[in-house]
Amino acid sequence: MTFSDTDLDYLMTIVAEAAALEIMPRFRNLGAGDISEKTSAIDLVTEADLLAEKYITAALRARFPTALIVGEEAYEADKSVVPALAHADLAFTIDPVDGTFNFAAGLPVFGTIIAVVAKGQTIASVIYDPVLGDTITAMRGAGTFLRRKTGQARRLAVAPAASLGAMTGAISWGHMEEPARSRITTNLAKARIAFGLNCSAYEYWMVASGKWHFIGHATLMPWDHLAGVLAHQEAGGYTAKFDGTPYRPGETTGGIISAPDEDSWHTIRREIIGD
Repeated sequence: MTFSDTDLDYLMTIVAEAAALEIMPRFRNLGAGDISEKTSAIDLVTEADLLAEKYITAALRARFPTALIVGEEAYEADKSVVPALAHADLAFTIDPVDGTFNFAAGLPVFGTIIAVVAKGQTIASVIYDPVLGDTITAMRGAGTFLRRKTGQARRLAVAPAASLGAMTGAISWGHMEEPARSRITTNLAKARIAFGLNCSAYEYWMVASGKWHFIGHATLMPWDHLAGVLAHQEAGGYTAKFDGTPYRPGETTGGIISAPDEDSWHTIRREIIGD
């Protein structure tokens, strides 16, 4: 299955439209009845999530009628769609509002994420910032680019390798269980500074653009990670699961680390994730 530059332009257009119609009008305008808990008080869904996903899904079906579409919110109704990513001829994953907790709190650190998968491989991705109107795009073999709302574009590259004490980054420990939770939060003090954004869109933005050195996650839902991993890899970075194997569409367990290179990956795995 081919996926063209024109198709990528289409993705950027529909994501921006969904943000303008369904996301930004609700930002800092949500009522109590517009926010619901999924698994916990930090795992939320809002009207913006549901309506933006509905809009993007309809637009994708119009252009790619036979594609598998895996939306974060629709997944709750049919969990078989995630394993199907490993074999689909063409598939899309959608996270309509990644960082919903931030969005619901009025914090402008959230994004919309789309990954394009073909025959078990992520081939393109879009990470969109609805507040600024900027987009990170990646195509397999063609690099990662920051595209400004003004039309300017520049190629991105990961940060140069550094010693652990000079590294910046984030490990998303909030959903981890003990004893890993306490071990990793303690070990993060070995880095120069560790952040907590609760937003995969911005975390991958930071490592793909060289602002941070590393990120790590224990939970691997595809709408959170497929797009960002491709963007990071196309920017020159190295990503692997905690056991050292590649991260592939359809996988949801095992944890991943993204770092500037393989040596840096091993440093993070050994010194921060530990055993």
